[in-house]
Amino acid sequence: MELVLFDLDNTLLAGDSDFEWAQYLISRGVLDKEVYEARNQTFFDQYKAGTLDIFEFLDFQLKPLARHSREQLDAWHQEFMDTRIRPMMTPQSVALVNKHLDAGAVVAIVTATNSFVTGPIARAFRIPHLVATIPAQENGAFTGKPRGTPAFKGGKIERVEAWLESLGLCWGSFQRSWFYSDSHNDLPLLGKVSDPVAVDPDDTLRAHATTLGWPVISLRG
Repeated sequence: MELVLFDLDNTLLAGDSDFEWAQYLISRGVLDKEVYEARNQTFFDQYKAGTLDIFEFLDFQLKPLARHSREQLDAWHQEFMDTRIRPMMTPQSVALVNKHLDAGAVVAIVTATNSFVTGPIARAFRIPHLVATIPAQENGAFTGKPRGTPAFKGGKIERVEAWLESLGLCWGSFQRSWFYSDSHNDLPLLGKVSDPVAVDPDDTLRAHATTLGWPVISLRG
C-alpha cells in the first residue's frame, strides 16, 4: 500500500485558494477592499517569506465565515469554485492525481487552508481525504476561530499522523509515501515521507531539493 499526500495551493492549483477566497469576497463587496486587500497581500507575502503567524492569519481569514449564514457562504463558494478555482486546476494536476488514485494509493490533500474553502476543491479533484485547518463551528455556524492544530509547517505532520491513526494506520503501514509541495514551509513533512517531490517550487525549496536530489517537477502549462 502507498500513501500520496498533496499540498494544494500553488501545487495542485496554479494559484492560492486562500488568497483568492479573500479576493473573491472583496470583489463581491463582502469585505472592504481598502482594509482587506492590503492585509491579504501582507499575509501572502509573509507566507512566502516563511514569517507568517498562522494564528494571526486565521483570525483574519476565519472571521468573515462567522458573519454570514452557511447557506450564503455555500452559494458564494459555488461561484468561487466556478470562477476562481476550476481555471486553476491544470490538466497535469488532474492527471497526476488520477494516476495515484488508479494505482490504489491512499490519497489526501494536506493544506493549511481551512476546510470550508478546500473541501469542495478536494471533491473536485476526486481526492477522498482532506487534512486541513479546521474552522470551529457551533450549532452549524462558524465561530471565526480554528479548532485544534492548524495544518501548517510541523503541524502538518501532527495532523497527518492523527488522521492515519483514525484509519488504523501509521507511516509504517505504507511501502512508500509521497508528498508533493511547492513551499519551503512544507519542509518538515517533505522530510518525513520516503518520496518528497518539489512542484514548481519556491527558491528555498528548489535549492533544498537540488541539494538532496529530490525530484523537481512542474504541473503548469
